[in-house]
Amino acid sequence: MYEIIDGKAISTEIKEELKVKVAELAEQGIHPCLAVILVGNDPASGVYVNNKKKACEFIGVKSLSYELPEETTEAELLDLIRKLNEDDSVSGILVQLPLPKHINEDAVLLAISPKKDVDGFHPENVGALCIGRSGFVSCTPAGIIQLLKRSNVEIAGKECVIIGRSNIVGKPMSLLMLRENATVTICHSKTKDLKEVTKRADILIVAIGKPKMITAEYVKEGAVVIDVGIHRLEGKKLCGDVDFDDVAPHCSKITPVPGGVGPMTIAMLMNNCVDSVILNG
Repeated sequence: MYEIIDGKAISTEIKEELKVKVAELAEQGIHPCLAVILVGNDPASGVYVNNKKKACEFIGVKSLSYELPEETTEAELLDLIRKLNEDDSVSGILVQLPLPKHINEDAVLLAISPKKDVDGFHPENVGALCIGRSGFVSCTPAGIIQLLKRSNVEIAGKECVIIGRSNIVGKPMSLLMLRENATVTICHSKTKDLKEVTKRADILIVAIGKPKMITAEYVKEGAVVIDVGIHRLEGKKLCGDVDFDDVAPHCSKITPVPGGVGPMTIAMLMNNCVDSVILNG
């Protein structure tokens, strides 16, 4: 019988721990503050931003919200980021992606101070992760590590296969699993004999962006399966990259969609926000 890894419960546990930490910092006169910038009116982005505000409120982190019109220029956005970089009261800066097409995302992410880059996307933080130095880590991969550890999944010495090589999930995930002493394989669209590779995995992490692509024939009996994908099907039902009903009976542990990896991303963003005030102290 498989066990469902409850991301909602684990994320709540982390936020409760952070709440205590924020209260302790407040007693020392230290107050984390997250500035969130949203450009345009993408509905999904608006939901994400509201969830981040609620999480800040829950743990006691001050949040500043900058909701800019779609026609905001790249120069105007970069000017706002520069001001927030220079504002000592702001410890973390987050620009909600995607940005409107006329704005260069790379230029924007590069403009955020690495010490305030709570998303962990700045090349300096990515480089620090590569060579094992401290820095902000992308929230989704960091959340997956916490899901595994808090679900008593042993990582050291295990065979881990990651499907997907994005800068946001796949690549940093591989580095974090290496840091935890797993043996790591990254698969992608050009991987040959994908099923043969994934069936070696003790821990299978799926971030491929295709609804229900991974079925039981991709999964080793007794594997731990982490599903990063989220898709809305007809009838508004949510699903992941993994066909849950087909795969679950063959797993030892599996994350659901929704309620698995998703809540952990915001929990780890909050963790980075708390760390940011210490880093910028």
